[in-house]
Amino acid sequence: MNWSDLGTVAPVIAAVLTAAAVLIVDFAAPGRRAPAIATALAGLAVVALTIVSLSGHRETAFGGSYSLDNLTTFLDLLFVAIAALTILFAHDYLEPRHLPIAEFAAILIFAVTGGMLVAASADLLLLFVALELMVLPGYLLAGFAKNDPYSTEGAIKYFLLGSFSSAILLFGLAYVWGITGSTRVDVVAAALANVVATGSIQPGLAMGLAFMTTGVAFKMAAVPFHYWTPDAYQGSPTPVTAYLSVGPKVGAFAIALRLFVGALGPLKADWLPIVIVLAALTMTLGNLVAITQDNVKRMLAYSSIAHTGYILVGLAAYAGGQHSGIAAILFYGAAYTFMNMGAFAVVTAVQRRPGVSSQISTFAGLGRRDPWLGALLALFLLSLTGIPPLAGFWAKAYVIVAAIQAGGWLTALAVLAMLNAAAAAFYYLRVVVYMYMREPAEAAAPLSPGLLFRVGLAVTGIMTVIFGLFPAIQEMASRAADVLRG
Repeated sequence: MNWSDLGTVAPVIAAVLTAAAVLIVDFAAPGRRAPAIATALAGLAVVALTIVSLSGHRETAFGGSYSLDNLTTFLDLLFVAIAALTILFAHDYLEPRHLPIAEFAAILIFAVTGGMLVAASADLLLLFVALELMVLPGYLLAGFAKNDPYSTEGAIKYFLLGSFSSAILLFGLAYVWGITGSTRVDVVAAALANVVATGSIQPGLAMGLAFMTTGVAFKMAAVPFHYWTPDAYQGSPTPVTAYLSVGPKVGAFAIALRLFVGALGPLKADWLPIVIVLAALTMTLGNLVAITQDNVKRMLAYSSIAHTGYILVGLAAYAGGQHSGIAAILFYGAAYTFMNMGAFAVVTAVQRRPGVSSQISTFAGLGRRDPWLGALLALFLLSLTGIPPLAGFWAKAYVIVAAIQAGGWLTALAVLAMLNAAAAAFYYLRVVVYMYMREPAEAAAPLSPGLLFRVGLAVTGIMTVIFGLFPAIQEMASRAADVLRG
């Protein structure tokens, strides 16, 4: 091992040390929440500074398996933001239920460390190991409320289906390794380019592509591999639901970029029709089922499925010849992180007291009970709908424009995406109607979220507006996407 490799992977090392430090602090001061939270947030700040200090570098480590580039930096910062926001939102929810914050923070940071490794993977073996490091803590978080049968049920479903999908993905990776003789992404891409140049792909390679598509589609909750999502989201503690709606999804699309764009790029003509079908089914079914939901957490779960479909439009645009589709994916992932976590944060505030459900009737009169929370939830829902000039509008616009520029069947896919975005307005605005035009069924206690919660909510609100008003974020996404330019 080259000792300089440790400097290249410094953000990952810092994240692991942060998780360990949280556990040590909790051991030294058991039952005290403030030191654990302070250690977690301070450690994540150090991780972020380490990532920024390495920005602009393009290096590899451990024999080329780990790649440090603009794409890694962009995704790493996004993962750190997800972890920090989740911790800020979690305290108000976990404390009344007597759930430990230190273990929660440590598990979450380990999960984010896996996502950071996924973002930097230039080797299929490291990609799979990093994926498991990302998803295994997610199973624990889904079942974190051990005494809640719904949380346990959702975690078991998530674990069983997730384990099967990981095995299927690994089977597909084994096919690719057997045919190309390597697990290095660049070597695999070169070998597959030769295969394409000599004629049609082999049956074994086609099988491997099918297995990998199935495995990745499950991780991103694409239809028809989405069945775990509603139960896992509804049963999980609400801060965990906020994390699951963005963390594993961003990680899954990081896998798609490193695997499908990086390694399987020469086969994009073969996997393009599959992505078009997945995108069309995912955004259509997600929106149609979301319309029928009366539980806000479950509605946002199906909404999350629909947004996976929109992001897949960007991947299809890349396969159709528009490299801007990759930048659209990255921008969408970043914008979706803040507006969706903000929406779930307000649901967390409403459910702060144990026993409060997430039925839509619970949100009746919220705009008058707590004008600040009501206004922010309306902002997030309008952004998720795609109302300009908020982040969600530009996120949808970039993927749709990329698809239109690609032409052919992708133009029809872009039209379908616009129709779905219009249909989504029904269930998002329905919540706004309940907040401002419905009276609560009974007098409700004030919500009174804590300082940390309000800081996190303010950050998500500000970023939702900034993403819509300033194009600098799109420029960062474009620079990150250029890493994958063939």
